[in-house]
Amino acid sequence: MTTLNPENHETDASAQRLSFPRLHARTQRFSLGTPRAFTVAPDGSRVVFVRSASGTDRANQLWVLDLAADGSPVERVAADPRALLGGSAEQLSAAERARRERSREGGAGVVGYATDAAVELAAFALSGRLFAAELRAGTARELPVPGPVIDPRPSPDGRHIAYVAEGALRVTGADGGPDRALAEPEGAGAGTVTYGLAEFIAAEEMQRSRGFWWSPESDRLLVARVDDTPVRRWWIADPAHPERQPEQVAYPAAGTPNADVRLFVIGLDGARTEVVWDRERYPYLARVHWSASGAPLLLVQARDQRSALYLAVDPDAGTTRMVHADEDEDWLELFPGVPCWSPSGQLVRIADEGGARVLAVGERPLTGPQLHVRAVLDVTDDSVLISASAGEAATDPALGEVHVYRVNELGVERVSQEPGVHSAVRAGDVTVLVSATLDHYGSRVRVLRDGKQLATVVSHAQQPGLTPRVTLTEGGARRIPCAVLLPTGYDPSTGTRLPVLLDPYGGPHAQRVLSARNVFLTSQWFADQGFAVVVADGRGTPGRSPAWEKAVKGDLTRTLDDQVEALHALAERFPLDLDRVAIRGWSFGGYLSAMAVLRRPDVFHAAVAGAPVTDLRLYDTHYQERYLGDPATSPEAYRTSSLVADEGLVDPAEPHRPLLVIHGLADDNVVVAHALRLSSALLAAGRPHEVLPLSGVTHMTPQEQVAENLLLLQVDFLKRSLGL
Repeated sequence: MTTLNPENHETDASAQRLSFPRLHARTQRFSLGTPRAFTVAPDGSRVVFVRSASGTDRANQLWVLDLAADGSPVERVAADPRALLGGSAEQLSAAERARRERSREGGAGVVGYATDAAVELAAFALSGRLFAAELRAGTARELPVPGPVIDPRPSPDGRHIAYVAEGALRVTGADGGPDRALAEPEGAGAGTVTYGLAEFIAAEEMQRSRGFWWSPESDRLLVARVDDTPVRRWWIADPAHPERQPEQVAYPAAGTPNADVRLFVIGLDGARTEVVWDRERYPYLARVHWSASGAPLLLVQARDQRSALYLAVDPDAGTTRMVHADEDEDWLELFPGVPCWSPSGQLVRIADEGGARVLAVGERPLTGPQLHVRAVLDVTDDSVLISASAGEAATDPALGEVHVYRVNELGVERVSQEPGVHSAVRAGDVTVLVSATLDHYGSRVRVLRDGKQLATVVSHAQQPGLTPRVTLTEGGARRIPCAVLLPTGYDPSTGTRLPVLLDPYGGPHAQRVLSARNVFLTSQWFADQGFAVVVADGRGTPGRSPAWEKAVKGDLTRTLDDQVEALHALAERFPLDLDRVAIRGWSFGGYLSAMAVLRRPDVFHAAVAGAPVTDLRLYDTHYQERYLGDPATSPEAYRTSSLVADEGLVDPAEPHRPLLVIHGLADDNVVVAHALRLSSALLAAGRPHEVLPLSGVTHMTPQEQVAENLLLLQVDFLKRSLGL
């Protein structure tokens, strides 16, 4: 339950007096108050976004920035959740809480919205109720429909709003017209079958959070039907409340059955046609695209993710035809924004070709090895807007930078100029450029028309009260991207060597060495406790090259090798005391931290492992099988990479190093069984360790007091363990 109460908001001055750990927790890592989720009207008249009122306010409002041609840009509130709910507490259904956990959404209020094609109508859910905002008029109203409402989306023409409630896809008139179900869970499937929602692994691993898509003509929808009957059931209990029933979770662990996912074309009259493809060979529905530029487009993957098909759908017959096929001996990555059609009907995709990650339109690559393409942001007749980092062939690669580029057959033009991490949203001649840099807190938002700045969107994010003292560099023969942070006020002329704290994520899908200030706030706070903090992005992390990312195939322990290599290389240039080295991390970083003290106690002297994956057979199919294969056919890969093997821990005779394992008991992503199995193996091997269970805490650790005290407890443990 979230109480939307403005009386709880602190002024910037009072918030600034709080300690960094409390402020870090209260501001949700200094993200509250930041404008985000931008949508640009195709006529360039307005920009829609969400933002909360202050850096400690969780309740997002829906905003409109009017870009009138004859006047100055004006911001106005289009929907205020406090007014719409009458100040009452926000209630979330279990399904909505699960959706937010998958997307790592910690905010409240209007956390997501969708618009019609003209960006005149927005739909969103509050407390499981459906609301619509008329963006030109600036008014918002509730539409009385059955709930709890999930993921409402207007039709392109703005006449209807489709949404999911109790596993059924429903549609209602945007003017408050009749509401009806288009697809409902069948008979015995109630509770296991849903229409219009993404299954667990699509939302958690494929970054596909949607389960239905409107046709451009607004007369029918593509709707995913998910049946999780085949998926094994796990039970998540809260031992602190034995009176409560355990929660049942359908979790597809590596090597076990996935949910059955089908796709239907469903008309507003209820007519239904199943979309047919070889689901036996290509069970993963990874991407769906439906625009006026071509037939509905699907990207489907084989279970081993080494092959994929791009399929065009005949929405009348439900048949599909292959547009393109991809294969890779390791795996095929998924990317934001693709596949899609260009306005001229050409296939737009991102591909690993010739050792580089390139943008391809039709059969022609439009970028080369100088760029490592990361996402497609927009496609028009005359250009494709992409985000990319420097490729392996770049003559002057900028470490940790991500830029926005405009690409067409004539060449590549960089849109973002200052060093940093940039992204953008574009429609027509208006581009919203979002930039994070090392010389500025948070992100800055500029609205451009034909490249010229029209306006800025103000951020209300809290000032952290500390400035990272960071050096971006490379370490070792592999030129591992690294960041080194020293304590504020440290004088290198004293020659004093500092105890070291490695602070990595270190695994796939998360880059930590970025040219952005807020990325290093927590690392600097740890540095100010007396450590030299090292952040290293070894093999497997994104942003460099396909070969770099795929070097961990079959053996995730290579990520630890790179942490060691970076540490030793940096010790030749920075005041690092290699006799006092600790490591901390969460999720994959927790796995890496535990592995460090268990496999390399000669290098690491203490570790904090938060929510670590320890038995890799317990993690989900789409993620784990991508890197290690099927545990039935690749058991050795799982034994090598897991911290707990069937016969126990690796190298039981090695020195024992202090290890603190932290885990939320309500975590449904990395379940607490990982921590418990590791603890049992450590106990059996006679290895001292500490376990901190967090009652009611998920993988996100959203609770303010928990998040604050976790930082303080980690510092205390690390200082004790290193004798500081």
